[in-house]
Amino acid sequence: MTKVSTSASERLHPATTAVAERSQLSEAKGSINLRIESQTRRLIDDAAAILGKTRTEFMIDSARSLAIDVLLDQRLFVLDSDRYEAFIHALDNPPAPGPKLRALLRRVPAWER
Repeated sequence: MTKVSTSASERLHPATTAVAERSQLSEAKGSINLRIESQTRRLIDDAAAILGKTRTEFMIDSARSLAIDVLLDQRLFVLDSDRYEAFIHALDNPPAPGPKLRALLRRVPAWER
């Protein structure tokens, strides 16, 4: 049995690590068929050429980058019990509104003018 060690980043971001492990474990390649307008295809081809990539490489890199951004936007953060209690306390007891917030809330929104 192989022993697997975990790094600090793996302990802090288990979902991201799971995605990375899943992609490393499945080396079988599949295909995705897309129907796109010729103008969009030319745009992709031009951008890929500038980067010295094939259309496929460009599309995979672009999709992978956006997928990572979407997953990271889910904002997982880990707190010890003391910091968690402080966080919950701050959520449950927000500061009183100051004069700038009161003035902002009295303004008529631009879309209602």
